[in-house]
Amino acid sequence: MNIAHFSWEYPPVIFGGLGTFATEITLQQKRFGHNVSVFNLNYNNSLPEEENWNDINVYRPKTLNLTGPLYTFANYELKNWGSNFSFFADVMAYNILAAQKLSSLVRKHNKTYDLVDAHDWLGINGGIIAKKEHDIPLFFHVHSTEVGRSTGHGSHTIQQIEYEGGQAADCVITVSHAMKEELKALGFPEHNIRVCWNAVDPEKYHPDRFNDAQKKELRNHYGIKDDETMLFFVGRLVTVKGVDNLVSAMPEVIKEYPKTKLVILGLGDMDAQLKYIAQQHGISDHIIQRNEFVSEEERILHYAASDAVVLPSIYEPFGIVSTEAMSMAKPTIVGASGTNGMREQIIASGQDKCGIHVDGNSASDIAWGIKQILEDPKESKQWGINARERVYEEFTWDHIAKNMLAIYQEFL
Repeated sequence: MNIAHFSWEYPPVIFGGLGTFATEITLQQKRFGHNVSVFNLNYNNSLPEEENWNDINVYRPKTLNLTGPLYTFANYELKNWGSNFSFFADVMAYNILAAQKLSSLVRKHNKTYDLVDAHDWLGINGGIIAKKEHDIPLFFHVHSTEVGRSTGHGSHTIQQIEYEGGQAADCVITVSHAMKEELKALGFPEHNIRVCWNAVDPEKYHPDRFNDAQKKELRNHYGIKDDETMLFFVGRLVTVKGVDNLVSAMPEVIKEYPKTKLVILGLGDMDAQLKYIAQQHGISDHIIQRNEFVSEEERILHYAASDAVVLPSIYEPFGIVSTEAMSMAKPTIVGASGTNGMREQIIASGQDKCGIHVDGNSASDIAWGIKQILEDPKESKQWGINARERVYEEFTWDHIAKNMLAIYQEFL
């Protein structure tokens, strides 16, 4: 097939899970013998407009500054974005120019595309234009929604873009069954929605990649002794990740297991709030915050050095960090209430148990989950082994890419 992706993120510029997914899935599609093109943002207009990256055609038209013209007839909500309105204008410019580039390739160079896969609201308008101009089947890949990301307080304009994308698409692909239920509630046509989980590379995220000396060096850097337990949280420091409730849970954990420390790795606007919570509870010595972006290699080392991973998200469409922790054979505690794809990854009972489900809204429930892991280290280590086995069964890129291609074929 000739597959076109509209993705805001793509190498060399990746901000998060969407970019990681777009990168890995296109590489797999190419490996399976398909012709893949990506229409991508030209970040700061500093990247090549066209290049061949790993046999994938990448098109990045120079973005025009539409801030002034769009502001003239923007609605009241968008004008209230203030300086952030320029971001919205860049998204619109990217979509229009990317669609124009695809149209030029079709009309002037006789290129053909069997389908367009547009990722999130950031790329769906370009996909809609391509569908209408050239009658190309459109797949809308929903990685998250504005309602979920903002806990119901986000942009109505973005919500409307997402809704219109759901109506225009021939198929909506989303990342978990929990997200499918959310999309149904938002009015997306149920018969068009298909689920395809995300994945991880189990060779890159391999527990044997780092030796004991490397892991000990990292633990020593944080002041964690050999007889102490290292809990690890990685993610954005925002409300939906439940990290404030995690810090609030730690006094109850420390009371019973005083040799426990929590390492928090991530950026976000809750940095000061988390420090305040720790100070109020008198547990600052047990909470280690590293508020910076680290390389993927260093992030993997953090998984390897930890004894357990705690990810008590309140809203999580899929949660690639959970899959990474599983691949690193770590017993993992995940938020499982509301829209949360991590509960589909972590089996919380039976012989295949690989972690604990908790209510990310409840500090006491998070504390209960952590103590379940700490009370029997030998058993919890087996949960980590089970987790890695589950990754090989369900969450490799090869497996996920085949699932996506099957969805394409169903609707084509």
